[in-house]
Amino acid sequence: MNAKRGYMPEDEQNFSPKAITILKKASRHILYLVNEGYDLKQATVFVGNHFMLSERQRLSIMRSVASREQLSVRQKKRVSFDELAGHDVWIDGFNTIITLEVLLSDSLLFYCMDGTIRDLAALRGTYRLIPETTEAVQMMLDVLRDSSVSKINILLDEPVSNSGRLKALIADIAESGGYEFNLDIQILRDVDRALYTKERVISSDSIILDHCLSWVNLIEECMNRKGRQEIQVWSAEK
Repeated sequence: MNAKRGYMPEDEQNFSPKAITILKKASRHILYLVNEGYDLKQATVFVGNHFMLSERQRLSIMRSVASREQLSVRQKKRVSFDELAGHDVWIDGFNTIITLEVLLSDSLLFYCMDGTIRDLAALRGTYRLIPETTEAVQMMLDVLRDSSVSKINILLDEPVSNSGRLKALIADIAESGGYEFNLDIQILRDVDRALYTKERVISSDSIILDHCLSWVNLIEECMNRKGRQEIQVWSAEK
């Protein structure tokens, strides 16, 4: 069975060059409303109806844009890879691994206003390992090994299916790969809240980025290593 993560056949039409032009125009309208205090989801529904956007198109804009205030807060908290040596990192496990699976599946990835790379894979509590999972975990660990981190803490959501299997796979890969850093993998009921108080968090979840003490853009580094290009569906206000 083809388990190409994050792929939908209609994406070729939804994100064609002509469609991207329309999405960038719609994003400017949405950004104006958001910066005037309107709720992002409500603004996206209103503008999306006007431009007759599909659900995938609306989702891509919602995941890509952020208010001026959010962008300012997130930028101030961003930590570069050069600052990781000798420190712990905290990983939003499913969020990070799924995005890397999308990358390795050659599915769509989106360059967002805050610098993160996000996908459209909506698993809604269901997850299963796919052929790309092993390479995704290896890539994540390799990048962090090269950054000389001292300890990796990976948090997995207990309510998500197969969290135990993913934990076992990560542990096996780490053991067989001979990585020198310490590794702690935890399965928790509320990963988001656990990450709110952490530094050097690896996640693209906007709520986590707004609450955590600092964050690291691991997906961008992986994209650069793979030579992958992302799609940009937003355009800043004029």
